[in-house]
Amino acid sequence: MSDKPRTFPLPLSSVVDKGAKKTPLFAPVATPQTATQNAARHVPPQHGYPGPRPVAVPSKSHSYAMERAQPVVAPAPRQNPLVSDAVRRAMVQRVARQGVKDTVVLGALEAVPRHMFMEEALASQAYIDASLPIGHQQTISQPYIVARMIEVMRNGGQLKRVLEIGTGCGYQAAVLARVAQEVYSIERIKPLHELAKNNLRPLRVPNLRLHYGDGMLGLPQAAPFDGIILAAAGLEVPQALLEQLAMGGRLVAPVGARAQRLELITRIGKKEWTSETLEDCHFVPLRPGTA
Repeated sequence: MSDKPRTFPLPLSSVVDKGAKKTPLFAPVATPQTATQNAARHVPPQHGYPGPRPVAVPSKSHSYAMERAQPVVAPAPRQNPLVSDAVRRAMVQRVARQGVKDTVVLGALEAVPRHMFMEEALASQAYIDASLPIGHQQTISQPYIVARMIEVMRNGGQLKRVLEIGTGCGYQAAVLARVAQEVYSIERIKPLHELAKNNLRPLRVPNLRLHYGDGMLGLPQAAPFDGIILAAAGLEVPQALLEQLAMGGRLVAPVGARAQRLELITRIGKKEWTSETLEDCHFVPLRPGTA
């Protein structure tokens, strides 16, 4: 149950203290020389194989200018039924039944293949509503919480520039990139930063920029942001992130230690923000520095 929104000035403590690749195969183009050689060559039948068919030798007046290699299209690999489009649609329908109403967010959730952001051994679990390990004691957030946080941050409006703290495997960043015009995402763990780049490269997301650094410092060179979303929980929201919100911008973050709650913070003045508690949640801890 949400708390009644409240208005507060600085310091920050008052903000949160309440609550199979397809490789084309090409058939070689025949030439008069090779055709003559093939026709002259006789291979006796062996083991039921009748030998090559005679090849007619074209006349000298024949033109080869229009001959082209004809691609041999290999059959498409059979899709794993556990990671199919139908399974992903079912996941989105489940998230909608849980209360997410924003059709833009639901559409983004359906468009991003979540199984591409986790190890192959876990791909069959990609579309269950649960957080899953991605290594380095980090997780990919459950689909519902991803959709819920983005829906709250978007609030039915247009998002021009968004900052994500905690890229992880890159899944949430990919969803954000289908909702906002520009997305910046910071990851403090170098191997995860590289993992996200590798995961996102096949998707060719043009409006997403990944950064390696301390997420608690934000990205002042790209500020202000219409929305900021944190994928890790701190005891309070870093002041630097609040300062990088645009006027009227909305920040969504998990706050707390063992007992965590999802907080929505809105900037309403130069030194003034409002805070609203949304629901209970569970995230990995927010840490400073890089690793």
